Amino acid sequence: MAILLIRHGETPGNRDRIIQFPDTPLSERGLEQAARLGQRLASEPIGEIWVSDHARARMTAEAVERTTGAPLRVVEALAERNLGALRGTPYSELDFDPFALDYVPPEGESWAAFHDRVDRVWAEVERHWVEHFAARAEAAHLAVVTHGLVLRSLFERRLFAPPERDRHANEHGQIAVANTAVSIVEPRHEGGRIVAHQIPLLACVAHLDEATAPRANPNVGM
Repeated sequence: MAILLIRHGETPGNRDRIIQFPDTPLSERGLEQAARLGQRLASEPIGEIWVSDHARARMTAEAVERTTGAPLRVVEALAERNLGALRGTPYSELDFDPFALDYVPPEGESWAAFHDRVDRVWAEVERHWVEHFAARAEAAHLAVVTHGLVLRSLFERRLFAPPERDRHANEHGQIAVANTAVSIVEPRHEGGRIVAHQIPLLACVAHLDEATAPRANPNVGM
């Protein structure tokens, strides 16, 4: 019994390096990636799917729903970091780093506000897993379909201790999570709460072949 953390499929914004709106859909490539993800998980005992309300995440989760029959639950707090007035802007037009730690986007979320939201929704995920999955007689997984920065926030701050985090990080100090990558989190619980995690699989895209594999992108997220 595990929590499966999944990033959405590719979008035109990912492809063209544009800061995205919540209603940005999957690209044709992203739809194929999502279909392959659904095929990969078809034989897995998925009990529920939690998903961000952004279109790209919902379209990805629906591909898993079609092959597994698991019910979908939309959780708004799983949304990507809100970059506010920067949405719709190509990265190439920016003369600053929108991901700088001290930068707060107009009408958007600071890093502190974003991380606080991620912490709160992760606590909700953990509570639900303990209450509805940990004691099941038959194995079942809780699938969570969300976004690159949400996953980075979890892996880099919550799920890996610094030495292990550094071992998995790329040359930019980030844990890269490609489109439709699957990670397995195995919680250990005591006294009705999760006390530790193991991550036997991190950001795996074995279901993608060369035709649908994501392009290299040092700025993982969004």
